[in-house]
Amino acid sequence: MAEPTNKELLDALGVEPAAKKQAKMTPLEERVIAGFEDIQRFVSEHDRLPAHGEDKDIFERLYATRLDQIRRQSEFHALLEDFDPQELLKDTDAEALEALDELDDSQLLAELGVTAETESEITTLRHVKPRAEIRAAEEIANRTACKDFDQFKEKFDQVQQDISARIRKTIPFRGDAEVEKGYFFILDGQKVFVAEKGEVFLNENNRKDSRLRVIYDNGTESDILMRSLQRALNKDDNGRRISELDAGPLFADVAGSDDQQSGTIYICRSESDHPEIKKIKKVLHKIGVTGGNVDSRIANAENDPTYLMSKVKVVATYELFNINRKKLEKLLHRFFQPARLDIQIKDRFGKPIEPREWFCVPLPQIEEAVEKIQDGSIKDYRYDPDTASLVRS
Repeated sequence: MAEPTNKELLDALGVEPAAKKQAKMTPLEERVIAGFEDIQRFVSEHDRLPAHGEDKDIFERLYATRLDQIRRQSEFHALLEDFDPQELLKDTDAEALEALDELDDSQLLAELGVTAETESEITTLRHVKPRAEIRAAEEIANRTACKDFDQFKEKFDQVQQDISARIRKTIPFRGDAEVEKGYFFILDGQKVFVAEKGEVFLNENNRKDSRLRVIYDNGTESDILMRSLQRALNKDDNGRRISELDAGPLFADVAGSDDQQSGTIYICRSESDHPEIKKIKKVLHKIGVTGGNVDSRIANAENDPTYLMSKVKVVATYELFNINRKKLEKLLHRFFQPARLDIQIKDRFGKPIEPREWFCVPLPQIEEAVEKIQDGSIKDYRYDPDTASLVRS
């Protein structure tokens, strides 16, 4: 009778054979696998191997050098072969790897486009773009042909006509200015239209973001993140937001040939010695609109309860063209209503007057509101007196 095997004996005893323990990887092996995964991600995203060359992104050149090193060191092939469905370890260019062997650390860094200021700083990468900026540039660059461009061409033509007729304005893009469906921008000399905006989510930096469908006036489109478009617009010195139609040419430094002057917005600061007013002097401003000369309008301020019976200093003005100044003044006053100064002043005859044009608002916030009236986005905001800032409504 044949002797029972070990497995049969264990089965008879009801004992499960212990699974073989996975060999623990060394820190070096873990780093090699992690580096190899970076290369795989690049290949998946770009459908090609990373390449050397001064015209290439610093990270692509880094991945190319790393792949050359891994291919050269055969001891890592067994480690990585189970992680290599793309077969990146094959097609080794022996001549290129032999040349790589001849390079010292300084030359390898030079191959990556990195210089070392001193020998002790040889591994310090300098002038490397933030990864977020690189991703933004890649997204903007990855455009495809817009198959339904006929639906958008008329919009671009009309927008250009509106700009030429001064019905729309182009406004410098700043910071995290709004990007909404239906907005037009100018990026790298091209007009850009936001055709679709997906659901808002929190990105890796816990900031609101959204996926966009963006159409360009050259018949291409891209599926990019809102933050990527904002970064690109901020990076472009000539990045612009094109205003809405209903905003119109509200303000200008110089009137056009067909413009009719409507007046001036003027912002004043009180020079009153009244203790209560002096305490808030730096944030207390009168917002007024006049169709005449501003200097003439404030000439008799110390005798006018509208000006708190004291002289005032004009700290900002905006010329108006082709706009109803009374409606504009009402809009500004209504917007800053939560911060209106509640005070009663007696005129020269002792009659109590309640001035309605003074607001406890810092000047930068007034200027911001004026800009948002210019670009037509004021309707999306409200003034919060608790934080002294404009917030999305």
